[in-house]
Amino acid sequence: MSFEKGIELYKSGKFEEALAIFDELVKATPNHTQLHLNRGRILSRLGRTGEALVEFDLITSLEPYNTDFISDRAVVLHLLKRNEEALTELDRAANLDPKNPYRYSSRAYLKDRIGDLKGAIEDYGKAIELDPEDAVSHNNMGLVEEKLGYKEKSKKSFEKADDLVGYKPKETSTPSPKPSEEGSDLPKVGPKSIEKPAVPVQKNEMSFNHFLNTLGSMFTNAKTRKEFADYLKGVFGRKKE
Repeated sequence: MSFEKGIELYKSGKFEEALAIFDELVKATPNHTQLHLNRGRILSRLGRTGEALVEFDLITSLEPYNTDFISDRAVVLHLLKRNEEALTELDRAANLDPKNPYRYSSRAYLKDRIGDLKGAIEDYGKAIELDPEDAVSHNNMGLVEEKLGYKEKSKKSFEKADDLVGYKPKETSTPSPKPSEEGSDLPKVGPKSIEKPAVPVQKNEMSFNHFLNTLGSMFTNAKTRKEFADYLKGVFGRKKE
């Protein structure tokens, strides 16, 4: 049994088979953090979140200053509805990695989810201060501003996000009715002129895309980022029991 085979099975959705391999690998090498990391993610995909937390407890005890592991653990705590603990973990990650804008955007996401909307805006502001060209943070801050009724501010945030990704609103060529036309004195209902395909706006409270947009760029390594994205997609893609 090999690590590569376990990853292959995990990526193909054969979680029970992948788990069996990682169980054996962990027996052979009990304190290998990458083995426990992947076993924890597989357990999460299987809905065995409590057991997954045991794995993340272990890897964060072995590498207490690894902010990526801390953030992984926060995700599991959030899934277990232990949001205060999850927030504490994200606080710790931000304290250890204060120059990383994604530590603040991930914490902002959680604050949004638990109803601390002003706290979320503050954290998105910090993320944007560190990385002014992060379209996702501008977009997600716009979502929170919209919830608070800050329509002009949210509009500016969305426009900034569009500008950063190079999105230009479509201009309509529908001619306006002439004043002499019948009914021209009635309010006009024109076609929608703005879409946001480049920066998806997700307003569902349990939206995976919102979560992934917030955390998806957390890692500098593209391969690690994709693996984390796949993990989150499986976790948040499960049907509620």
